[in-house]
Amino acid sequence: MEEEEEAISFLDKVLEDEDVFVLDECELGTPSSPDAGSPFLVALKVEAGKGLEMRKLVLSGFLASEEIYINQLEALLLPMKPLKATATTSQPVLTIQQIETIFYKIQDIYEIHKEFYDNLCPKVQQWDSQVTLGHLFQKLASQLGVYKAFVDNYKIALETAEKCSQSNNQFQKISEELKVKAPKDSKDSHTSITMEALLYKPIDRVTRSTLVLHDLLKHTPVDHPDYPLLQDALRISQNFLSSINEDIDPRRTAVTTPKGETRQLVKDGFLVEMAESSRKLRHVFLFTDVLLCAKLKKTSVGKHQQYDCKWYIPLADLVFPSPEESEPSPQVHPFPDHELEDMKMKISALKSEIQKERASKGQSRAIERLKKKMFENEFLLLLNSPTIPFRIHNRNGKSYLFLLSSDYERSEWREAIQKLQKKDLQAFVLSSVELQVLTGSCFKLRTVHNIPVTSNKDDDEAPGLYGFLHVIVHSAKGFKQSANLYCTLEVDSFGYFVSKAKTRVFRDTTEPQWNEEFEIELEGSQSLRILCYEKCYDKTKVNKDNNEIVDKIMGKGQIQLDPQTVQTKNWHMDVIEMNGIKVEFSMKFTSRDMSLKRTPSKKQTGVFGVKISVVTKRERSKVPYIVRQCVEEVEKRGIEEIGIYRISGVATDIQALKAVFDANNKDVLVMLSDMDINAIAGTLKLYFRELPEPLLTDRLYPAFMEGIALSDPAAKENCMMHLLRTLPDPNLITFLFLLEHLKRVAEKEPINKMSLHNLATVFGPTLLRPSEVESKGHLTSASDIWSHDVMAQVQVLLYYLQHPPISFAELKRNTLYFSTDV
Repeated sequence: MEEEEEAISFLDKVLEDEDVFVLDECELGTPSSPDAGSPFLVALKVEAGKGLEMRKLVLSGFLASEEIYINQLEALLLPMKPLKATATTSQPVLTIQQIETIFYKIQDIYEIHKEFYDNLCPKVQQWDSQVTLGHLFQKLASQLGVYKAFVDNYKIALETAEKCSQSNNQFQKISEELKVKAPKDSKDSHTSITMEALLYKPIDRVTRSTLVLHDLLKHTPVDHPDYPLLQDALRISQNFLSSINEDIDPRRTAVTTPKGETRQLVKDGFLVEMAESSRKLRHVFLFTDVLLCAKLKKTSVGKHQQYDCKWYIPLADLVFPSPEESEPSPQVHPFPDHELEDMKMKISALKSEIQKERASKGQSRAIERLKKKMFENEFLLLLNSPTIPFRIHNRNGKSYLFLLSSDYERSEWREAIQKLQKKDLQAFVLSSVELQVLTGSCFKLRTVHNIPVTSNKDDDEAPGLYGFLHVIVHSAKGFKQSANLYCTLEVDSFGYFVSKAKTRVFRDTTEPQWNEEFEIELEGSQSLRILCYEKCYDKTKVNKDNNEIVDKIMGKGQIQLDPQTVQTKNWHMDVIEMNGIKVEFSMKFTSRDMSLKRTPSKKQTGVFGVKISVVTKRERSKVPYIVRQCVEEVEKRGIEEIGIYRISGVATDIQALKAVFDANNKDVLVMLSDMDINAIAGTLKLYFRELPEPLLTDRLYPAFMEGIALSDPAAKENCMMHLLRTLPDPNLITFLFLLEHLKRVAEKEPINKMSLHNLATVFGPTLLRPSEVESKGHLTSASDIWSHDVMAQVQVLLYYLQHPPISFAELKRNTLYFSTDV
């Protein structure tokens, strides 16, 4: 009885996060560590060709993730011993056979990786160019037989754990919230994770190890002693991955069709459906013979979660209506852009507050409250931002409309369905019992567990990149016949993908040579997608959902934005292969800190990077020539352009215009008339961004921030007008000139989709953001891209944009511009 009580007591401690295993001390450092020798020093300047330094960075990142993986394995092993102890008592939680099935080979895998970690750690810690570690990876690869045994047992282990959870409350509590110790340098003590998620980690780890071997080999000189050993380890790992590929996710085969065949889950994910004229978030499941649309039922605490089926279509009955066949959809009212931007600002402000709370070791209750608010805003953003229609039709009558934010995602769903439809499929009707069984299986089978918002990410997940990604789309090969071709670029932002740039159409060719450069703002982004289209000029193929001609996707591909690869001064060239097509591109990344610098030009004869007072005095003008000409051209032929000032112009075109304006070239007017309008809009933005100090000046910046925060309308009016009056004349006249231009652009909002708020979002930080000396006190972290300062900068410009016309002469005449009467 005493042994039984001790075992049960230990199980209770498992639920309360008692440390049992301890990793040997091996100081690795952290990204924020000041130690220049730290393997984690992300700021390490890696010059091209320094393969050994790159090896060190790759190994450091892998070692950190290995520590996390060992902690995860420990968390799985933690309850095993007390469970075994209770198995021989009068009150067993699980039988010995159940325990051995669920935890099969976990101990062996733990010991393999613990030994690997202990041997690798000192080698990385005491790094030099002579360090050899290929033998460690070769040994790790040679032990993959243990993983094969684990994979073969994985499906049975999951099913056993699921059955035991349903029949035993104590085991259910343990399996729903296992405590994983955080890395040594983390401020948090632990994270909670389910047993099901932890059991999948070893499968995930093999893939990760193979990728690391690939990276190591790439940065290891051919004559280095490690090279043949790493090559051998990579070959073993790749062969192993190929051999288990079919079993890598056995959760997908668990439902039986009425004919007794296995119904597999092929794909699932969250989509926004237009239902009853409103947006609903659905979880959509694509099985081998049916598409099922469901929503998660609300359940009381402790109850097993289930899905409620909204509708289903057998794939034999599912068709995609062509543009000319499709019925016009019910009116989809796009969510106002300024409200979406407000949500993003709130999310970033909440993210910043959470970081501050964690840094000051604030109360976990306060952090949870902030996380809840952040999730609510992210959920609203996810629900209201998609606008790309994806219509599916049941040939027996009813149509359904989803809205997506990414054409890549729409293409993935369409292709997955069409691939399954190539098989000999039969139409059927599910009985209520069959539908209940199928819907009931969705919770266990799903591969996408959480709504794709950043607040659902694990704390140890990479936060993504914040700053600017410069991408040059060079060329493409592999087209079988000539076509009119272009590419679009998508990046993930706030948990979902959005289209950020588009090349020009290269006509009638099999080898397009675009060579176009784009600057893409990244907001916590981790992936870049490239889609290649054939342009359709047939006006009969108009999509009635959005009145746009449907272009054909020729290929699509995605790459991870690895900070170690892109965060260098040099361009990194890469190729994405898609459906036999190869798209060649280059990219480099500029962090937000670097992009905030205003650098005065050394050449005072130009206009970029030169004080506005110097330029206007030299030109004998009130408003710089570059501002007047760009504004004139935009108003002549770009004022109705969708997304004017928001959509990126081609960077090479912008740089060409910059050079012409700087040289005061006489051909500037000819060049302007021939140039793409987005490049002209981009040149104007670049001019204001490169001023050595902002148009509204460094000196007045704190006062603008205080003025916009005033609550009393009359006090705010007087303050804001007084600040304008205080500006130097060239700055004030140029600002008022730009203000009236932006108002005229906003008047065309129904056509160009650019509201006053959108324009304030684009130009606010550009006109107000302080130069480097001032900004040091304002910047907090790279991820805080929509900080309170930026929000205020947008609000300042919006205030003036929404104000009745402001006259320079009237402003200068009045000491108090407005009465204090309200």
